[in-house]
Amino acid sequence: MLTIDNLHAYYGKSHVLHGVSFDVAPGEIVALLGRNGSGRSTTAKAIMGLVHWEGALHWKGQALAGKKAYEIAHLGLGYVPESRDVFPNLTVQQNLLLGQKGNGKAAGKGSRWSFDDMYRMFPLLKERQHTEAGVMSGGEQQMLTLCRTLMGDPDLIIIDEPTEGLAPKIVELVGQYLQTIKARGISVLLIEQKLTIAMKISDRALVMGHGAIVFQGTPDSLRADNDIRKEWLEV
Repeated sequence: MLTIDNLHAYYGKSHVLHGVSFDVAPGEIVALLGRNGSGRSTTAKAIMGLVHWEGALHWKGQALAGKKAYEIAHLGLGYVPESRDVFPNLTVQQNLLLGQKGNGKAAGKGSRWSFDDMYRMFPLLKERQHTEAGVMSGGEQQMLTLCRTLMGDPDLIIIDEPTEGLAPKIVELVGQYLQTIKARGISVLLIEQKLTIAMKISDRALVMGHGAIVFQGTPDSLRADNDIRKEWLEV
């Protein structure tokens, strides 16, 4: 579904990614792990056309080079940044409405998601549906951002640090939520620093260090590789 080959990315003259290559298959959860500064978020931004990059990015066989972020989103890629970007002066329901598929997002295809789905997964959002997003807690905004992205009915969702700052109970809920996404045929690229949730729900694990992939394998093989975990991960 998503194929990345020899990806290099830059912030000005700073060379951040160094030949990153991996793919994401349909209906697969891939965890992209590593310490802060390893290049995980830059990889996500490159996929979404938000940083200058070189190499090859293909989505369902189509090259993404030269496409703008909104064009990439309309192709079926959803992106949840770690910054929890919400529209602060709009209500929860209005935020979800803005994410709803339409106006070029895979026009003519019935969405897999509805308002009821969002409120069923995160009942707190239903309680706050008429509350302005800007007054909600960071955890609540994270839930809202995840749900707003899903309302666009993506085939792949890239989620950057979804459990950052969340209470353990909510972290567990997010893990269940991601498995629900997979059950509906949506692929997930999960960018995480914490091993617990990623190792529990992912099909494959990738580890980044200094802008390159230093490990690819199953969660079980990563658990067994003490050298990789000690050198490149927070353990």
